Amino acid sequence: MPKITFIERDGNHKEVDAPVGHTLLDVAWANKIDIEGACEGSLACSTCHLIVDPAWFPRLRAADEDEEDMLDLAYGLTKTSRLGCQIKVTDDMDGLVLSLPKEVRNMML
Repeated sequence: MPKITFIERDGNHKEVDAPVGHTLLDVAWANKIDIEGACEGSLACSTCHLIVDPAWFPRLRAADEDEEDMLDLAYGLTKTSRLGCQIKVTDDMDGLVLSLPKEVRNMML
């Protein structure tokens, strides 16, 4: 099972086991990472915004047009931003590093 590191907003590094086939959003939720995912992975918001480590970004499948449109709504957008609900874990993601953006818009408040 791949190990993925989430860098939380406070700078804490949390390495977790990531089951193949699960989305990064599901992995974050299962490991109590502070990420919202208001639309529950239906690609209707940007609250599962993650920042992919630049060394890893080109190794992931490219975002499709729908994801790109939703990313335009994300706070703290970077060149390596992705939506956690749109990336499924694969065996070759062992060592992936993701950061939570410093700013978020919580849709549940």
